[in-house]
Amino acid sequence: MALSDNIVVFVVSLLVGGIGIHVGASLLASSRDYSHAVVTAALGALVWGVVGWLVGDVPIVGPVATLLAYLLVVRSRYRVGWTAATGIALVAWVASVVVLSVLAAANVTSPSAVGVPFI
Repeated sequence: MALSDNIVVFVVSLLVGGIGIHVGASLLASSRDYSHAVVTAALGALVWGVVGWLVGDVPIVGPVATLLAYLLVVRSRYRVGWTAATGIALVAWVASVVVLSVLAAANVTSPSAVGVPFI
């Protein structure tokens, strides 16, 4: 895959991740700012990647640490508690799966997104 293809895939998946976080934040944090959600998705992906690289291979500790780091990003960006951050992340995950399923069915993109864990 050419560099330009990788950039397009990254941007599309980041925007989809931003949609998911935006939906979750709209429902649970009364946020209406999509650009804030996209930045949160980018920061979440960065933190997820760094923490995963550092401790991701450690059984139990690695996956838990990466998930907590991601939730900490959501929590701090939206100034909510742990429960609301978890809810935002869960809604973001479901919304991203739905959007990516539709896009994959239409052969627009692959079923993966930057900025939302496990997708």
